[in-house]
Amino acid sequence: MPHVEIKCYPGRSEDVKSKCALEVSKVIAETLGCNESSVSVAIKEIEQSDWKEKVWDPQIAGEENNLYKKPGYTCD
Repeated sequence: MPHVEIKCYPGRSEDVKSKCALEVSKVIAETLGCNESSVSVAIKEIEQSDWKEKVWDPQIAGEENNLYKKPGYTCD
């Protein structure tokens, strides 16, 4: 605990994704007061053409009450 799942468009290198996961895990551990070894981070690449169906509708628009940081874009 905690587990974080990051979804983004494809195209970033494995090195970039690893660095992102490491930095996210550091911030989460510090902010939530847990050991960094307790944090897991997954990065899933979602094609731009699938974003609305797979991410926006179910996990952003459909979970608005749980979003502590809302996106600055829409998917209309």
